Amino acid sequence: MSFDKIADKIDLHLIRVLNTVLTERSVSRAAIRLGMYQPAVSAALKRLRGLAGDPILVRSGAGMVPTDAGLRMIEPSASILRAAGMLFSDARGFDAATAQSTFRLAASDYLDPLFLPQLVAQIKAQAPGCPIEIHPLSAASDYRAHLAEGRVDLVIGNWAAPPDDLHLARLFDDEVVCLVANDHPAARRGWDAAMWLEAEHIAPMATHPGAKGVIDEHLAALGMTRNITVRCAHFGLMPSMVASSLLVMSTGRQYCERFAGLLPVKILPCPIAFPRMMYYQLWHERTHASNAAKWLRERVKSVAASLRK
Repeated sequence: MSFDKIADKIDLHLIRVLNTVLTERSVSRAAIRLGMYQPAVSAALKRLRGLAGDPILVRSGAGMVPTDAGLRMIEPSASILRAAGMLFSDARGFDAATAQSTFRLAASDYLDPLFLPQLVAQIKAQAPGCPIEIHPLSAASDYRAHLAEGRVDLVIGNWAAPPDDLHLARLFDDEVVCLVANDHPAARRGWDAAMWLEAEHIAPMATHPGAKGVIDEHLAALGMTRNITVRCAHFGLMPSMVASSLLVMSTGRQYCERFAGLLPVKILPCPIAFPRMMYYQLWHERTHASNAAKWLRERVKSVAASLRK
């Protein structure tokens, strides 16, 4: 089949199905994300397979994986969708009151617990027609690939050394402190570095394979290791775990202060000096010039500034 004949058979909806099926690696998940019935997605995938002369997506164990041809289609299909989305919206500029752009961001829950609620409230107040997707930063997520593929537009989190292959803007920095229960021995008698290292610590799960986190990276550079006895993927639950145990949670002061008046916990200085925690927003070159993405980044910056007052 000639190129012109293939092009005549492809519409933007088919490209969207292609990209979503390839990135989700699941017809059922793609159907949910597209707001379609699963048989309709399966039918579209069948058409795509016929046009490509390739299965595009094949079974592998309990899941599905793209073929080599499918993998090569991910970035071009994302590029087509980005271009189509920007073709008219960015030409007109971004009008928040009437826009219907979908904002997709991935965020660390190490942030101030008020950050995401206030960001969502601000977006919904100013851009009521814009859906919002908030994805986690976890060991299972490759945020670089997700930014490049268009699965997310923005990543918000803290890094000791942010990646140099992405655009970034600093949001705020924070002092590393410790959160302990009111009846923790250190709350009465204090502690030194050795006592702190030997105490039972609670720490988050790694945000990506092999990651230590800013606390343990700094300790490793000093030739030190703390006694982590609990790892938790749900950062927001950790203060409650601290309140009813002898666990020590070490993180930013701003985060801890949100819980100091709500739980029987106390903030203590850390006996080991740490660099200040640095929080950034990161984005890919693909959204750098987008008016909608610029507007979103300004909202993130505005909320970060308001929480520091």
